[in-house]
Amino acid sequence: MENKSKTKEALEWIYCIIIAVVIVLLIKSFIGVPTVVKQTSMFPTLQQNERLWLNRWGATFDKMPNRGDIITFEAPSVIMVDENHANYENPVAEYNYEPNNIFSRFIYYTLEIGKTSYIKRVIGLPGEHVEIKDGNVYINGDLLQEDYLQDYVVTEALGGCYIDIVVPENTVYALGDNRGESTDSRRFGCIPVNKIESKAVFRFWPLNKFGGIYKKVR
Repeated sequence: MENKSKTKEALEWIYCIIIAVVIVLLIKSFIGVPTVVKQTSMFPTLQQNERLWLNRWGATFDKMPNRGDIITFEAPSVIMVDENHANYENPVAEYNYEPNNIFSRFIYYTLEIGKTSYIKRVIGLPGEHVEIKDGNVYINGDLLQEDYLQDYVVTEALGGCYIDIVVPENTVYALGDNRGESTDSRRFGCIPVNKIESKAVFRFWPLNKFGGIYKKVR
């Protein structure tokens, strides 16, 4: 009887652990998750080692983000498209890898092992003409007022091909705030909405910067 009791207790613990892991994974995949800033492409808006809360609810339903939102998305397979391979009729980032079974999908998309993500700001929305010239961004011919940028920041092509395009349906055009050091839609094209993982909603570390992330655009 004692052995049966111990076995039952052990099984109950195992069940509890499994349920807890499933709940954590569901929250991580569909609701939200904390993250640490590792890249410099959003400097100084976001700085290395800052802690953010990422909202994944919109991405769960492939909801179109708003201009100015800071999003994370799966890094494209090709991060630098040259003129010989640029597709100006359909300037969408290229994704070549797709897990071929349930287990590999779980590892890649849920546990995010072997997966690289970028964090950038949404600039252009579907159907909009995005043009980069004279160190600025123009949307449908109008200068985009980017109050979140430092005064010294200029937006240049940086060798990218996609600097005068119309954003395709179900995609967004995204740039880093650190325009001189960012690999973004200028180089690899627009991001499909189904590749967007989350939206950065607030910063919880350091404490002196605790709060929502500024995104004013006009």
